[in-house]
Amino acid sequence: MNEAPLGLLFSVLAALILLSGFFSGSETGMMSLNRYRLKHLRSQDHRGARRASALLERPDRLIGLILIGNNLVNIAASAIATVIAIRLYGDAGIVIATFLLTLVILIFAEITPKTIAALHPEGVSFPASVVLLPLLKVLYPLVMAVNTVTNGLLRLLGVDPSRGGDEHVSTEELRTIVTEAGALIPQRHRGMLVNILDLEAITVDDIMVPRTEVYGIDLDDDDDTILAAIQNSTHTLLPVWRDDINNVTGVLHLRNAGRVLTDGRLDRAALEREMDKPYYIPESTPLHTQLLNFQKQKRRLAIVVDEYGDVMGLVALADILEEIVGEFTSNLSDTDDEIFPQRDGSYLITGTASVRDINKALDWELPTDGPKTLSGLVLEYLESFPDGAVGLTVDRYRLEILELGGNIVRTVRARPETA
Repeated sequence: MNEAPLGLLFSVLAALILLSGFFSGSETGMMSLNRYRLKHLRSQDHRGARRASALLERPDRLIGLILIGNNLVNIAASAIATVIAIRLYGDAGIVIATFLLTLVILIFAEITPKTIAALHPEGVSFPASVVLLPLLKVLYPLVMAVNTVTNGLLRLLGVDPSRGGDEHVSTEELRTIVTEAGALIPQRHRGMLVNILDLEAITVDDIMVPRTEVYGIDLDDDDDTILAAIQNSTHTLLPVWRDDINNVTGVLHLRNAGRVLTDGRLDRAALEREMDKPYYIPESTPLHTQLLNFQKQKRRLAIVVDEYGDVMGLVALADILEEIVGEFTSNLSDTDDEIFPQRDGSYLITGTASVRDINKALDWELPTDGPKTLSGLVLEYLESFPDGAVGLTVDRYRLEILELGGNIVRTVRARPETA
């Protein structure tokens, strides 16, 4: 090599540095590939994705191949650089070669190619796989020899090299992926997907209509009252009970309302014939489970009961769907709003307002793991029923009781506390 022209040595050195950059960039690019996008491209019969997937099936072999190639190239480059430096500067060239070659490898064979590969993993990995896949076959005996030793050391450390990385995604990780998808998924669709993920953490008692607000038919009422309830209903399905809502006897679909009338008068026998049997569910049922149960049972309305069998309220299929897509129906009986913004930045909120609805409307984070209404939340924090108007702080929100009535808080002034 000492007899070789300097021009040839410089050319070989430059080629070796480029090869070193190729191996360095290939390693970063392969390890930076999005595995889920890779699966998608592979399903689309993308050649580069198929080659990269074949290499990534055993990452220990891929890394072994790349590091063997990179080290061989770097050692050869170091030897040639030393020869060049000695011929140019004598014995002092060894120090000069070490410093300059280290700087050149860092810039041109490590930092630059790895940065490019990290920013454009597919653009680097897919073309590189054209070289790496056949090279693995050529160097397979050497790669296997090195991997046999390293894999033995890994097993001593309790690591199984034959297992790939954990590609399962948790609910929280999937939520982050969807949220940060940006323009790839429209904003409204991202919201729907996140809402679907949230169904697992929400139970039916979080969204049910409480028993005090249930609209239905009491068979103990007179005929005119029952007819008025049917005619004025804004709901398609009406629960029917006798004396008390705890004694639900059935559910009437208003499409059958004409069958319960005879000459314009109520036919009670026909009413009871046309009713469907009531469908009861526990209050702790997760929404995603109840959605599947509605589908399985071919039902659209369920009566929510507590552990003692007492009716807590109602939940409809539409209520669960609205948790996913947002409100798409309007309840005509809800004529009054529950949240009233004030000029000073506070809000007057009725005590019966749902804590979840308040959080949604105001983008707040009031606790939802306890009472479902604002009145219940206030009373839980006070731990007693107040004698008059009092104020309290719940997390970072200031709540002031303005009106009490019976055994509930009727009106609250609320605002976030300033930092």
